[in-house]
Amino acid sequence: MASVSGSRIRRSGRGARAGDIVVVKVGGSTLGEGDSTMPDLIALQKQGLKPVVVHGGGKVISDWVRLQGIQPEFVRGLRKTDKPTLDVAVAVLCGLVNAQLVAEIAAAGGKAVGLAGVDGGMLKAEVLDPELGMVGKIIEADASTIMAVLETGAIPVIAPAALNVNPEHSDGSDRILNINADTSAGHVAAVLGAAILVFQTDVSGVLDATRRLIPRMTRRQAKDLIDSGIANGGMIPKIEACAFAVETVRAGYIIDGRIAGALLQCVSGNDIGTRIT
Repeated sequence: MASVSGSRIRRSGRGARAGDIVVVKVGGSTLGEGDSTMPDLIALQKQGLKPVVVHGGGKVISDWVRLQGIQPEFVRGLRKTDKPTLDVAVAVLCGLVNAQLVAEIAAAGGKAVGLAGVDGGMLKAEVLDPELGMVGKIIEADASTIMAVLETGAIPVIAPAALNVNPEHSDGSDRILNINADTSAGHVAAVLGAAILVFQTDVSGVLDATRRLIPRMTRRQAKDLIDSGIANGGMIPKIEACAFAVETVRAGYIIDGRIAGALLQCVSGNDIGTRIT
């Protein structure tokens, strides 16, 4: 599992207090008709908190990759990100999805600024595995750009892309790396020293071997859940991100974002989803 010592963390001493910051990771599966994320974010602001959004968009990327006629490649069951796929992913995540979320916050009466992990050197990475192509492992995070946006009273909305610290080509064609959105959220929360990190998902939380909700767990229990194979698929990076972040963040939460007001309930301390400390 990830460790804070595994990447360099650069914090800014200015701006919002860490205790005010709530990092929320949202994905396409929890956004749509009936979703309350945007009103909840604005309600948190009115309470004096500082929400920061990190978003995914895997389904939208897959749809656009198919529209471009790009055939997916897999290595040991993992999607390979070649240059054409990366171009689509960056365009969709940092452009289409990011702008849509900023617009949704504006429509709900809030103010947001769209960012990508490459902005201001916020996220820096190296190639995770050459066989997987342009997929990155974050090695450094910097909070200064996010803090600057928070100082304006806006909600930062961050797309998961990172600067490649070791590009191989002089033409700049590999200067950006694709980063898992869950992993990005963990690093953003850690570098900000946020109060809490919340993952909005389309399940009730982390489930045990009998498919019952686990309301609370420690970092060690989270690791055991992954090692045993009980936690699998897309839940693994969420659990790992929480375990990474809670070295500097009070708690990480994995909740069902389809429930109206779920984010507000979580931040208010109500029992919802899974808490990792």
